[in-house]
Amino acid sequence: EQAVAVAGAVIGGILLFVLIGTTAYLLWKKFCCLLSYEKLTSSVKTTNASAFFQDQTKSEMQLKSTSRSRSVPFIIPPKLHGRDWINLTNEEQVQEDTDPYMIPQSGPRSSFHSLAGAYVVGTINPELYKFPEDKSETDFPDGNIGRLWFSIEYEQESERLLVSLIKVRKLQPPTDSCSPFVKIYLLPDERSYLQSKTKCKTLNPQFDENFVFQVSSKMLLQRTLKFLVYHVDKQKKHHLLGQVIFPLKNEVLTDDNKLVIWRDLEKENLEPPSEYGDIQFSLSYNDYLGRLTVVVLRARGLKLQEESHAVGVYVKVSLMNHNKFIKSKKTAAVLGTPSPVYNETFSFKVDQTELDTASLSLSVLQSIKGEKTLLLGRVVVGPFMYTRGKELEHWNEMISKPKELVKRWHALCHSM
Repeated sequence: EQAVAVAGAVIGGILLFVLIGTTAYLLWKKFCCLLSYEKLTSSVKTTNASAFFQDQTKSEMQLKSTSRSRSVPFIIPPKLHGRDWINLTNEEQVQEDTDPYMIPQSGPRSSFHSLAGAYVVGTINPELYKFPEDKSETDFPDGNIGRLWFSIEYEQESERLLVSLIKVRKLQPPTDSCSPFVKIYLLPDERSYLQSKTKCKTLNPQFDENFVFQVSSKMLLQRTLKFLVYHVDKQKKHHLLGQVIFPLKNEVLTDDNKLVIWRDLEKENLEPPSEYGDIQFSLSYNDYLGRLTVVVLRARGLKLQEESHAVGVYVKVSLMNHNKFIKSKKTAAVLGTPSPVYNETFSFKVDQTELDTASLSLSVLQSIKGEKTLLLGRVVVGPFMYTRGKELEHWNEMISKPKELVKRWHALCHSM
């Protein structure tokens, strides 16, 4: 019994010792945690939730701005500048409802920053979506007598040329009132034409009319459109206000390629043709590049030696210096008409010091049965050494107006 009592006392003592030790360890650990928490909270100043959230937001934004500034510029939208934050009951943060627009800051700013400062995120800048200005509606040169808009399209399968007469602007009639209409020809056929409706009392008629010409694809590029704009007076008399000549040879006409084109009206040459016909061309000299440019426009009243649709008429342009041949170029041949239209441009290298000794010779030639050619007429333009009259005036006007195309008609002569 004594042994049992001793053993129980020993076991009880051990259990009591373990219980005391465990209790002491738990109390020590809790005391250390309390000391650590008091130390942390004592080093932080007491702030309200609003100030703490604002500081935290600023620090996050500064951190993001710093990290992004090295690669992509980051700009705070103007809607976020100068705003106060308020607390909600559910602890969410929103901006106060104030004026979203701000006055842009003064001083130099980048274009990106200027855009951000001028427009609120989510709005549209209308300046970015403006269509480019159509200068054909406003840019009229001095002496302009009107401008005509039209479109052309060719249907390969049905071999039809579709011409849409759109509008005419800035007409210059002989009287105050104007009632215009347009006749459309497909040259070289000048006997038949299509005519638009008459628009009463307007200098800017809007037609929007469609016309169809039947022409084969083989002959299409040899044809030329001619628009004649007339004015009808109170006595029902027709007065020609101007014309537009448009050759088709330089255009790519397909079913899915509708070309919208505008051209300035030109006055028709009402003088009768000279004995051998006339030729119209433009001259221009670029003194900086030393380049002489010739634009062969058209001829009229030619005396063809053999009238046939297979007869080709072309113009040969030759540059001479001291009556020495330098270089020549020629236009494509136009078939079957005494009034061919070319609209072809040629350039020659001519030094400015050579303008007093150089000249241009334009010869109108007719090809018959292969290689045989006949001279229909010729004109020479140049300085006083070679020419007189209109030819000399044309040359001098070209020199006095550098880089500007000077256009004139000239009578053809038959001397070699």
